[in-house]
Amino acid sequence: MSHATHSNAALTPRARLRLGQLVVDHDWPIARAAERYDVSWRTAAKWAERYRDEGAAGMVDRSSAPHHQAGRTPTRVVRRIVSLRLRHRLGPVAIGDLLGMQASTVHAVLVRCRLNRLTHIDRVTGEPIRRYEHERPGDLLHVDVKKLGKVPDGGGWRYVGREQGLRNRSATSRRTGAPKSKYHHPLIGTCYLHTVIDDHSRVAYVEAHDDETKETATAVLRNAVAWFAARGVTVRQVLSDNGGAYRSYLWRDTCTELGITPKRTRPYRPQTNGKIERFHRTLVDGWAFKTFYPSETDRLAALSPWLHQYNHHRPHSAIGKVAPITRLDNLAGHHT
Repeated sequence: MSHATHSNAALTPRARLRLGQLVVDHDWPIARAAERYDVSWRTAAKWAERYRDEGAAGMVDRSSAPHHQAGRTPTRVVRRIVSLRLRHRLGPVAIGDLLGMQASTVHAVLVRCRLNRLTHIDRVTGEPIRRYEHERPGDLLHVDVKKLGKVPDGGGWRYVGREQGLRNRSATSRRTGAPKSKYHHPLIGTCYLHTVIDDHSRVAYVEAHDDETKETATAVLRNAVAWFAARGVTVRQVLSDNGGAYRSYLWRDTCTELGITPKRTRPYRPQTNGKIERFHRTLVDGWAFKTFYPSETDRLAALSPWLHQYNHHRPHSAIGKVAPITRLDNLAGHHT
């Protein structure tokens, strides 16, 4: 059995054991054993004593972490810091000023309590956001629309610079016949990404469209339900924001037809649909702006391969660093 050894250690665990055996079991002088293994007398004595007390099990490195932290912030002070953070949403500097403490100490406490980011705290109630996860695939789908400006022919300003990017936009606008904005800026249109996320598995389904009408939204829902059904998943509920498409009679009737219960987030509470918001950030960073695309057609062509990578190969930190598709265990007949 191998053991991890400190990179600067003079002896391996096996050599420490042999040294200890020579001194304790074979009565070698410590000085002779130290010379034999080319270490100091102090080092040889330490491992010999460790072998005498603990045997072979004592030959591995011990943690250098202190058993007690003398300077740790008292519990009553931690409670006061947490209270100020939750009730008044104050930062480390303001809290430190009120309590007569260093801001760095306050920040360390907030990190330890997972309150260092205000996104961890509900904006309305001031309470820490409680994460939830439905038990089975299909118990709840999150739906939303992500809007992205289309890529002009020749590439966008992020990669070709603002001056060239503006020329590319103008040329694309003329080619497509798109009208100019009221400020006379060339328009090239918006890509509406209709996204669907399974709450349990985080498996994603995405379609790109030119609008976010109720007709398009319901068509995407039908396609997504069929896509999940082909993978053994029965959809039971769908959660959306309060957009017009999701408040329509068509959306309600479509959900009824599909046997799905529609749910909507509370107004001004986007964190209720936080899983899909987080997916949108991953989508933008990993696909939309990840690399140079010479046109919108090229970017859309890269969407399907990226989605496959996300669903089948990319480890997801929120589900134990496994690929989302591995959680669709309906495929094995677990939920029939």
